[in-house]
Amino acid sequence: MIPIIDLEPYLAGRPGARAATAAELGRALREVGFFVIVNHRVPQPLIDATFAEAPRFHAQPMEAKLALPMNEHNNGYMMLGRYAVWTSDVNANDKPDLNEAFFVKRGRSPDDPLVRAGRRFAGPNQWPTDLSGFRETVLAYTEAVDALGRQLLPLCALALDLPAETFDAAFAESQFSFRLTHYPPVPAEPNQFGIAPHTDSNFMTFLAQSEVPGLQVRMPDGAWVDVPYVPGSFAVNSGDMMQRWTNNRFKSTPHRALPPVGRPRYAIPYFMGPHLDTEIACLPTCQGPGNPARYPPVTYAAYLDWWYDANYNSSDQRDAVAARQRDVA
Repeated sequence: MIPIIDLEPYLAGRPGARAATAAELGRALREVGFFVIVNHRVPQPLIDATFAEAPRFHAQPMEAKLALPMNEHNNGYMMLGRYAVWTSDVNANDKPDLNEAFFVKRGRSPDDPLVRAGRRFAGPNQWPTDLSGFRETVLAYTEAVDALGRQLLPLCALALDLPAETFDAAFAESQFSFRLTHYPPVPAEPNQFGIAPHTDSNFMTFLAQSEVPGLQVRMPDGAWVDVPYVPGSFAVNSGDMMQRWTNNRFKSTPHRALPPVGRPRYAIPYFMGPHLDTEIACLPTCQGPGNPARYPPVTYAAYLDWWYDANYNSSDQRDAVAARQRDVA
């Protein structure tokens, strides 16, 4: 069963609520790695407005979307059927996923140290020029969900028997990725999905829920189950960085999305990771005699380099755009 966690007592600062909510969250991360949060205080009008931007973006003419092709920072537009998580150890993914998506990462000024150093994933976002209010809505939403994610960090730390502020410095300037995804109701080939079975590369993912079904989680017994739809909630899952940091104490849970039937599905997942230069090394409370560290230390930037090049190679997207433009010409 996927747990549902009510954040209101914790966010309201009620006596004992922080410890109780941390225990509840820790149990969900140990046993399932997936949970649903309610009473999170992200304004519903902002969620609704951001959802509305997904069909608005994807309804543009293809030429407008192709003007924003995914760049080397993995920002921009990705065409339908051009990728899957090929590195997944959950399933032998051999068919491209049936979705198209637009990606945004943390915006940075030209004098940002990472920008000045020419660092990957710190490059500029790409924005449509003919969608008034699009950029402002997306940035307001990512700021609100980032703040929500940082409010959960003390709970994660306490659940690991660590000081509440353990993760604060790593996420003071999180490295996030946000996508507006369109799943069209198209037929799938055998072993083809809206998004094929995989785990996420980041720390935690926040998915504002919609009433159109599709998202499924693989439970510890191996069964795939639908994520329950709870109006106004976020489905949250832990990713590979959470699993590596905690030495498998917390799960990076496999999930997938089935193609919708009869109507499109739109999704607005927010993928929260630490600062690019954060070293992900086994936490002291997650190792000991008989439980050595399972993973070598790695920076988040190095892990993203490997993961994106293997699964979302931007040169493949550029080649696809060039081929499409030749066909149109």
